[in-house]
Amino acid sequence: MRIKYNRVSTLQQSGDRFSIDNDNYDQVYLDKVSGSVSFNERPKGKEVAQLVNEGKVKELVVEEFSRLGRNTGDVIRTLEWLEDNEVNLVVRNIGLQSRPNGQKNPIWKMISSVMSSLYEMELENIKERTMVGRQVYLQNGGVLGRPSGTNESEKEFLKKANSQKVIKSLKKGLTIREVSKVAGVSTRTVMKVKKIAIRHGIMNK
Repeated sequence: MRIKYNRVSTLQQSGDRFSIDNDNYDQVYLDKVSGSVSFNERPKGKEVAQLVNEGKVKELVVEEFSRLGRNTGDVIRTLEWLEDNEVNLVVRNIGLQSRPNGQKNPIWKMISSVMSSLYEMELENIKERTMVGRQVYLQNGGVLGRPSGTNESEKEFLKKANSQKVIKSLKKGLTIREVSKVAGVSTRTVMKVKKIAIRHGIMNK
């Protein structure tokens, strides 16, 4: 099978920008999820992963590396998993293939590592600009936080996908910083999840 995988970050994005791709595919998938969520944990990503693991996918096409994720470690693991299953990954925006004509591309590993690192750097820059914007907002009298009456319970917080990923990683014995990278969240969030999970008896100290 030849599959096209697209991803947009929010529910408000329609994915129309991918419509310029007129190539023929056996299946086209679109996930509306943050790039920080691991490929195998996304709704459509799971469907693609099942087909790959069943040996049904020969070629997977994406617009750019960031469609697979914006955490370098996670992207590299996804690339290695595709390579182990002998899937040719095509990255359209740079015209790169991992296994052209069924043979390993000798420069693939180097370029894919560099590109995924650049996307992660881009995400960090966005986070930094957002933080600066918040500081300016607060200095001008703005107020951050949830609107009155919309408080999220601790149990609801722990049920979130990122919280579950943090708990799973912590139980594996990873450090706070390692969990932060794997889950794609801040170390502050990791510590918050850990504290609440311990309070609810989900984890030991």
